[in-house]
Amino acid sequence: MFGVVADPPGRCSDVHSQGGAHGRSRYADLFRRCTGRRYLVPVSPLRRGSGGQWPGQGRICLALAADSSRHGHLYRSALVIIAVTADYLQDPIACLQKAFPDAEVRSNGTGQILPRDILLSKIVGADAVIAFGRDLIDAEFFDAAGPQLRIVANTAVGVDNIDLAEARRRGIRVTNTPDPVCEPTADAAWLLMLAAARRVTEAQELVRSGSWEGFWPTLLVGRKMLRKTLLVVGAGRIGGAIARRSIGWEMNVLYVANSNKPHLESSPIEARRVALEDGLAQADFVCLSVPLTEETHHLIDARRLGLMKDSAVLVNVARGPVVDEAALVRALEAERIFAAGLDVFEREPALQDGLAALPNVVLLPHLGSATAEDRNWVIEMATASVIAVLRGQVPENLV
Repeated sequence: MFGVVADPPGRCSDVHSQGGAHGRSRYADLFRRCTGRRYLVPVSPLRRGSGGQWPGQGRICLALAADSSRHGHLYRSALVIIAVTADYLQDPIACLQKAFPDAEVRSNGTGQILPRDILLSKIVGADAVIAFGRDLIDAEFFDAAGPQLRIVANTAVGVDNIDLAEARRRGIRVTNTPDPVCEPTADAAWLLMLAAARRVTEAQELVRSGSWEGFWPTLLVGRKMLRKTLLVVGAGRIGGAIARRSIGWEMNVLYVANSNKPHLESSPIEARRVALEDGLAQADFVCLSVPLTEETHHLIDARRLGLMKDSAVLVNVARGPVVDEAALVRALEAERIFAAGLDVFEREPALQDGLAALPNVVLLPHLGSATAEDRNWVIEMATASVIAVLRGQVPENLV
């Protein structure tokens, strides 16, 4: 016996039950026409009929898995397909299968980023994808997944890897994970500032080489941070956290943003909003924490590097293409600025020619949020978003 419950308005509403092999065939065809899906899902209970009885009472009832996220109907757990494109310290499979006991959860399992063809094959038929920040999620990706895809939960704060306009056009929800990324990335920014200002790259190499001859007053003299001027470019969550950490150094904080940030301008930070060019000319330390957009691509180019003090330190924890990496190499080679600290790169993981050989740059392999606690929080948040959408609920952190 086959039945339809919670069917989208105007779709399949004229059919309530049908038995036998003919009914199964009819329902499969109708199901494909109405929803594009390939299967029937056991659910209970069905709505009472006019006589007060359940349709098909005493027999197994099957219902079509109506498109819950787009039509506001309950999505049942059976035969849900969820793809997880990367490996995480905390495996989300158990949590997903607890929420959807009959779900098919496809994991990465290789410890490496999936090649494009394997990635696309992994997501075929998926209702939800927990995506890695390096996955390119575009029309080809959505086509490979199929029309049933409801959510892409991106395990990053940035969503520059996702074609958001295409996702909206298809009615696919996109979420990110800003909270777990915020504080550790701000820590990484300060790590890079301190390391670049105190010439840690050169110091490490000297000590490890075995050629260090002991303390000397002029050895690897760096730059002081106490009571200096910090410019935060991009004063969102991460930028605000970077600014908040300046209190202990009694720094003069400037920020660049699209709007005023009263919480940064009030005590104890007492930051001041400035134009980018004015801030670059005044700052001893410049921290980039903007999203990557068409407007922020090469935001720091040769001209703007030329506005900075020759004693200044540039730190990028945003996205690599925010900085013209070739122009930065030239500026560092010429000692046009004192040093740089980079956690992200323009053609990541490749580096601009000459960058790795420079003594006045600190390089990290995109470790902004790399603490065990925060990486676990990232996957927990993405998993919660998937569960919410597949249950017909509104997830947190919709983009």
